[in-house]
Amino acid sequence: MTVKERIEALREKMREKKIDAYLVPTDDFHASEYVGEYFKCRKFITGFTGSAGRAVIMEDMAGLWTDGRYFIQAAAQLEGTGVELFKMGEPDVPTVHQFLEEKLGKGMCLGFDGRTVSAKEAAELSEILEKKGAALCVNYDLVGEVWEDRPALSCEPVMELDVKWAGESRADKCARIRKAMEEKKADAFVLTSLDDIAWLLNIRGGDVHCCPVVLSYLVMTKTKILLFANEKAFPAEVKDALAKDGVALLPYDDIYEYVKTFTTDMKVLLCKKKANSRLAGSIPEGVAVLDEENLTFLPKAIKNPIEVENERIAHIKDGVALTKFIYWLKKNVGKVPMTELSVTEKLYSLRKQQENFIGNSFDPIISYGVHAAINHYSATPETDISIEPGNFVLADTGGHYYEGTTDTTRTIVMGSVNDEQKKYFTAVLRGMLNLANAKFRYGCTGVNLDYLARGPLWELGQDFNHGTGHGVGYLLNVHEGPNSFRWRIIPGDNAVLEEGMITSDEPGYYVENEYGIRHENMIVCKKAEKTSFGQFMCFEHLTMVPFDLDGVVPQQMSVQERALLNDYHAQVYEKISPYLNEDEKAWLKEATRAI
Repeated sequence: MTVKERIEALREKMREKKIDAYLVPTDDFHASEYVGEYFKCRKFITGFTGSAGRAVIMEDMAGLWTDGRYFIQAAAQLEGTGVELFKMGEPDVPTVHQFLEEKLGKGMCLGFDGRTVSAKEAAELSEILEKKGAALCVNYDLVGEVWEDRPALSCEPVMELDVKWAGESRADKCARIRKAMEEKKADAFVLTSLDDIAWLLNIRGGDVHCCPVVLSYLVMTKTKILLFANEKAFPAEVKDALAKDGVALLPYDDIYEYVKTFTTDMKVLLCKKKANSRLAGSIPEGVAVLDEENLTFLPKAIKNPIEVENERIAHIKDGVALTKFIYWLKKNVGKVPMTELSVTEKLYSLRKQQENFIGNSFDPIISYGVHAAINHYSATPETDISIEPGNFVLADTGGHYYEGTTDTTRTIVMGSVNDEQKKYFTAVLRGMLNLANAKFRYGCTGVNLDYLARGPLWELGQDFNHGTGHGVGYLLNVHEGPNSFRWRIIPGDNAVLEEGMITSDEPGYYVENEYGIRHENMIVCKKAEKTSFGQFMCFEHLTMVPFDLDGVVPQQMSVQERALLNDYHAQVYEKISPYLNEDEKAWLKEATRAI
């Protein structure tokens, strides 16, 4: 079926159920950022393949909302489908909620699959609709009813993450969370976020592409831990190990019936921002629900010393692969045929050579020339283009290792580029170095520091339309909260930077239909000195990959900025060169020369 045919089939189901507007989120049943194939209803109904976005279907319109990373991609993919693009955050563009409030009136009905919308959002929508005299219908998966060849729910094998990688045993983590429950006087903790469950139980899976998580729900009480998941995914040794630590395995869907057994004398911890509305709605009326952030959220983000040391090792391995890749690119461009897809395969082959490599941490973003202006472009056989001298290759890629997760972007000069491209290449690099060099009092958040990365571009009256940095999981999701760098203050997303938090530092600059630039390192937050003013903090580079000096204009950089780049490059050469052959080592020596 075409997109138009799919939308018409959905509208027919809506008419049957007397639903006037149907909301199709990107989410699975766990509020995950990336979702398994079974859950890609929004992609199925609109044709838009980006990782973020939501659709609203009505009788006379179909709309897709997405953020600045995907404006160009969405416009291209929606062309000819009849689906209108709503550019989130742009002037005069309503939010999904504002749009629904305007369009839905008395006697009308909004529908969605309650398992794919959070309890918090469902309550907000209910409040909006109540004022308008409209109703909610949350019991139907209408997209699923028209999706004839829908993939099955994933059931990939589960593995145990040894304590030598995790740095803390499952028993100790569970004891920590139980202690936090006691402090909150909670009788039960319902956990629905897949990465939180994987972190807590020291298990990893493969139920979401590039995210080593296990489709599951978890309930912890004072005396038991119940894991609701597909038993077929668990090898006998993993089941035995879980059982020894008091974890009982129950069928995945049984969570909805289980929470109905909660009694009115209980206090239940549940994050309504992350738990789906059908699950929250299954808890009996009268049960006290404490709606707070998951107790696992912050401990997961603060990497322990073993995790941090392992991440240093992972980034050296990744740095070796990426350095070899950049050397190969620059040596062979214009001499051997290469395309976005073929060089993507080349990089994967170099990563695979590294010990304890597991797989990509996200779909590689390797884009040349005009494609690099699309923030999150990933090549397909239909879009693949040749790489020739005369523009940038932007390579935003990462890997999962037993030692941790990496995410690195380098913009590589193919042959030569013009003065304007070099000017912005240098401005973005200055911002990245300045943020990584930040020294600040404890208590600062990413909002306090974001200006350091954007400053060189803002001085030129330019900017980039995405966040500056995100937290990264340990052999988990490549995007992880609560730490981030951004200039906008978002309520509830303004975490203090703690020692052990790993965050990306990735400013960029993009010129539509011409080129794109992004430089990204992973940095770990550390304690600096303590003075009468309090504890000071700083960052350490984890990523060890050279920046392409062919794009740098030293005259644009201050003395301090040149010193920062030179010091960083000296570290790269020291840590990476022992793993290179003689030709690669000689090239790296020149590529990391002092400027």
